[in-house]
Amino acid sequence: MTNPPPPGGWQDPASSGQQFGDPTLVVGGQPVPAQPTNPYPATDPYASTMPPAQAGPYGYPPVGYPGYGYPPAPKQNGLAIAAMVVAIIGALGLCGYGLGGYIGAVGAILGHVSRKQIRERGEGGEGFATAGIIVGWIATALAVLATIAIVIFFVWLANQDPSSYDSGTY
Repeated sequence: MTNPPPPGGWQDPASSGQQFGDPTLVVGGQPVPAQPTNPYPATDPYASTMPPAQAGPYGYPPVGYPGYGYPPAPKQNGLAIAAMVVAIIGALGLCGYGLGGYIGAVGAILGHVSRKQIRERGEGGEGFATAGIIVGWIATALAVLATIAIVIFFVWLANQDPSSYDSGTY
């Protein structure tokens, strides 16, 4: 008993009696296309691209070779850090009846001066300067409001009738 022929007209070369055919012919008699040639020369992927005098052991770059890692961070502006510290001290000074908040104005002014220096010199610390400005002006505004509230309280207290107080007799 024989199997029916496969669909598509394909025939097994072993069943036709031909053991080994022409290797340049594909089944069906079509010639095999030639392999394209590479116009570029083969390179060694492990070879160093640096001159031998600069290469380290085994073709790796020497330790400390420039060009690797992150670029150095810009120098921090010291005035920007001082602005933030003084502004925070001013905000903490609000606890003393609110009058310590006036120190925040110094921090805000230092922040404005440091932002100008940062733009001119290309230094880092923009965030410190901005924090000093914001915290400093908020502390100053709260100190002004506290001062107004204290003045209003003492004016109100001074206008009170002293006879309305208890004389101390029971």
